[in-house]
Amino acid sequence: MTPKQRLTIIRLLVLIGVVALTTFLYSIRNQVRHLEGYGYPGIFLLSIVANATIIIPIPGVLLTSAAGAIFNPFWVAIAAGSGAALGEMTGYLAGFSGQAVIENAKRYEQLSNWMKKYGSITIMVLAFIPNPAFDLAGMSAGALKMPIYKFLFFCVIGKILKMMVFAYTGPAIFNLFQ
Repeated sequence: MTPKQRLTIIRLLVLIGVVALTTFLYSIRNQVRHLEGYGYPGIFLLSIVANATIIIPIPGVLLTSAAGAIFNPFWVAIAAGSGAALGEMTGYLAGFSGQAVIENAKRYEQLSNWMKKYGSITIMVLAFIPNPAFDLAGMSAGALKMPIYKFLFFCVIGKILKMMVFAYTGPAIFNLFQ
């Protein structure tokens, strides 16, 4: 077996694993909410799960807002943002493994150009903005072979800042309904 064939098989297996994980997480989305009862570690794990799905969103930011009303919003943002960044590794790995699947998508082409031009800043800005397109950004980063540590570093910054906004607005939203 040639190295190119071996890499193709590895990419295919990673892509199958990502699809299987996404399907599994979507199927247990209602049971996952019980993790929040475990405090900051539960918020961290919940955030990993909410962001590990590809394209099919699980409302992690809503749970972060709720947790911000119960726990210290600063630490909620740290736990949720760190977990969210780790969860986004599925998009990165899908891009690494399934280049051919996404290379022809118009949005992928645009994100790929942004990634080539602005690099890490693209990851940080898109991680901060609540949008489902971040999966494509992660796929683009993986397909372009952005180093994992670089992807995670800028993803963590963007996700923590985003979760900070949601965690600090949680108490205000909670007070509106009392």
